[in-house]
Amino acid sequence: MNENLPKKPPKPSDRGSDGGVRLVPGDKAPDFDLLDDAGGKVTLAGFRGQLLVLYFYPKDDTSGCTKEAIDFNGLQSEFEKAGAAILGVSADSAASHARFKARHKLEIALGSDDSKAMLMAYGVWVEKSMYGRKYMGIERTTLLIGKDGKILAVWNKVKIPGHVAAVLAAVKAH
Repeated sequence: MNENLPKKPPKPSDRGSDGGVRLVPGDKAPDFDLLDDAGGKVTLAGFRGQLLVLYFYPKDDTSGCTKEAIDFNGLQSEFEKAGAAILGVSADSAASHARFKARHKLEIALGSDDSKAMLMAYGVWVEKSMYGRKYMGIERTTLLIGKDGKILAVWNKVKIPGHVAAVLAAVKAH
């Protein structure tokens, strides 16, 4: 089984490991209003009428996050042909995003949620553990949001190899 395909959606009453909300297909995507990498505003309403691939990643310029961003960027024209925009979101600042984009020649949009309000609303700000140390961080997650603002697919705990191609296939299926 391809681990990059959306898992069977949990029941709406299911919660994440931290007890927080876990969005599932059919849910209305929570509104957001973020600074983008250029210092402008990016909102959910700004994507109304088109598909949106919304991906959450832990940190600019880390190996996995860089690979994921480069993969999405490389297929951006295919996503556009299929009617989808791409937005990456992390808690890094807009200035950090601008440096990240310039360093890796990225054209995809990046949003900054340094307040973590959106991250919490989407259920991706979770307790993590590394080497026995617990801390709060972003769980790598991708959502496909429909033209009407409802969630069509969710990929939790994303593994990067093959992920972007799986998301593109889902976009093309919608």
